[in-house]
Amino acid sequence: MQWKVGQVKITKVVELETVGSTRFILPLADNAEIQKLPWLIPHFATDEGRLKMSIHSLVVETPSRRIVVDTGLGNDKQGRNVPTWNSRTTPFLETMAAAGFAPDSIDTVLCTHLHVDHVGWNTKLVDGRWVPTFANARYVFGRTEYEHWLEHSTEPDKRAVFEDSVKPIVDAGKADLIPDDHQLCEEISMIPTPGHSPGHMSILIRSDGEQGLLTGDVAHHPCQMAHLDWSSTADSDQAQSAETRRQLFGRFADTPTLVIGGHFSAGHIKRDGDAFRFVALG
Repeated sequence: MQWKVGQVKITKVVELETVGSTRFILPLADNAEIQKLPWLIPHFATDEGRLKMSIHSLVVETPSRRIVVDTGLGNDKQGRNVPTWNSRTTPFLETMAAAGFAPDSIDTVLCTHLHVDHVGWNTKLVDGRWVPTFANARYVFGRTEYEHWLEHSTEPDKRAVFEDSVKPIVDAGKADLIPDDHQLCEEISMIPTPGHSPGHMSILIRSDGEQGLLTGDVAHHPCQMAHLDWSSTADSDQAQSAETRRQLFGRFADTPTLVIGGHFSAGHIKRDGDAFRFVALG
């Protein structure tokens, strides 16, 4: 899928799609509650109320840059808590290349945060070593986010992610650590959106009078727009994540903004009483 914001083109490259297997992330989103939100169906949920989600990267092409936003799970990884996320052998890079984005053509990799399903393809396994997948790219990490995980990746699964998908980038001298409100280029700037992780950032795109918002994991699913308090089990600060959703969605609900989530596709945010709903673009 592709969308445009002025002169900026955004392409979604899917690594994994799921239906109804995400209650471990959003335990309050049971089938009956989802069926009460008919605007989710069919784009974001089934008739039975099962959530539709994906793990994907977004390739953002500006007049001066070719950026990969978030890099999914990756192949050959070990130590993940979700069994099916270990030892993967998928043709993700081939899919990306077939869409016109060979790894060597990427000049920037931008991670909204450093969780397992957003950094996996930062690296690939070559002769027993983790090396940068996108050899010609600078990798852009939030400084707050990086410094947090540098000090707090003590649990085995988090340590594994840091060691195989983050640290090799820093060791290769390819990482740029940025403030949470950094402007990357003329069209791309960051918005601090903490809660899901301490240094989580969303991405604001402005071009030719149009704007887009890449939310990362501020919300894992549009149902959280209707239920701002439905925080994810993966949120480091659930109260902060709920407040971030309220502020961010409120900021963009009254403007014509293309919105794409870290795990759901494009649409527009609309006010719905004290909360919000999401109108799909496909």
